[in-house]
Amino acid sequence: MQTVPAKSSYKSSQQTANRIFSVHSTSFYIAVIAGLCLFIADIEIINANPWLELKAMGRGLISPHIVSYAELFNGLANTLSFALQGMAVAVVAGFLLALAYRHWWVRGFCAFIRAIHELFWALIFIQCFGLSPLTGLLAIALPYAGTLAKVYGELFEEAPPQPRANLHHSKSLSTFFYTTLPLAWPALSHYTRYRFECALRSTVVLGFVGLPTLGFYLETALSEGLYREAAGLLYVLLLVIVSQRWWLRKTLLPVYLLIALVCLPPSASFSWQTMVQFFTEDIIPQPVRRASGDGIGSWLVFMWQQQLWPGLCNTLVLSQIALFFTALLALLAFPFSSLLFVNPLMKGANAGLLVIARTLPEYLLAFVALLLWGPSMLPAIVALALHNGAIISHLMAGFSEQIALRRDASKGVNRYAYEVLPRMYRQFLAILFYRWEVILRESAILGILGIATLGFYIDSAFEEFRFDRAALLILASALLNMAVDTVARYLRRRLHLVTTADIR
Repeated sequence: MQTVPAKSSYKSSQQTANRIFSVHSTSFYIAVIAGLCLFIADIEIINANPWLELKAMGRGLISPHIVSYAELFNGLANTLSFALQGMAVAVVAGFLLALAYRHWWVRGFCAFIRAIHELFWALIFIQCFGLSPLTGLLAIALPYAGTLAKVYGELFEEAPPQPRANLHHSKSLSTFFYTTLPLAWPALSHYTRYRFECALRSTVVLGFVGLPTLGFYLETALSEGLYREAAGLLYVLLLVIVSQRWWLRKTLLPVYLLIALVCLPPSASFSWQTMVQFFTEDIIPQPVRRASGDGIGSWLVFMWQQQLWPGLCNTLVLSQIALFFTALLALLAFPFSSLLFVNPLMKGANAGLLVIARTLPEYLLAFVALLLWGPSMLPAIVALALHNGAIISHLMAGFSEQIALRRDASKGVNRYAYEVLPRMYRQFLAILFYRWEVILRESAILGILGIATLGFYIDSAFEEFRFDRAALLILASALLNMAVDTVARYLRRRLHLVTTADIR
């Protein structure tokens, strides 16, 4: 019998793995999985005549109206206060966690708290603190601390090691502050500013569960068909987010934070007994609360069959379809925002559309689409693809303009297909996999709008005061996000994906 040498066997297996996990095959798998998901997805248009609703929305957009400036300023002040206070706590907590991010238990803790969406955290804290400022602050601060810890920790690890290695006591904290931190500071500062923009969007979304932010008044106006009033609030929101580059100054941050604390102190009236009961009794599965614990098996089987399995399946189906259309939109849209393909006027117009699409939260976009087409996966797919596709398109357009082309380089479609895209495709996939976790988190939370993802069952459990079911479903959502994040990191490493383009 002829034996195969171990070395050649290992080499053959490596070649097989490389074929399976190549850039082209990965792209093919994304498309195939999305195509299969489309066959089982609920994308039915329920609204008999969506054009009437669209016409009414169009009239509202061209004739915005502010009914009450008092409500506007109150919602805007609360939105900014929640975002400022939440980010202040998240930055401090995230920075401290990043200092110990090399420990596995710190990484696991950060992954868990950021895997739970801000709206899910809000629904949890509402049970303890009610619709109070403290609820809004914690709902923003907790997941954002986990996200900032991850990014800060990675930035500290990627800082050049030579300056620190040249010092005698290279493991001391003072050495870190004099070498690693200054090197990582520009990227750290830039990302923190971006996360504040995300915090503004998240704070608006908190209004959809009752907190008095701008989203609360937006949801009320949209639900009642008051599209002129909704348009007025929407334009104010866009103006605030787009103009933050001018009013968000480092020197003014302490002043802004002080004003936020005065206008909206992070207070809450709560009962320690109620809070202790919630965490030690209400979220414990009902069969376990009994002395004997009988029935836990049947309870878990019921939850798996009736809520966990359909919720997980629908969340994954929705996220995979949205991931594919996000990729498709980004690839089609970014050339229209790059000077390599269009003139400055067209670039400015398309960039303006991308700004609007990436500024509006997915939840708000899905809510508007829901009014047009009715409750199905279609509004969520469109909202997720528009928002995330606009973000990736914006990044890709900026990176494409760094590419140096020959004077005799081809034009038009040939330039896109043979000159630019091949140099940027690995970068595109890297950014897409970074957004995969975000898309999955949003797919779960969009269930609150009536789509049968995990968020649908979680919201129903809270409404029925079945907190044990809600806790199990939120745990499942967090574990699913952590699993997808792990797969995305593996694929980025396996495919050697980078976030910098080949600009040669």
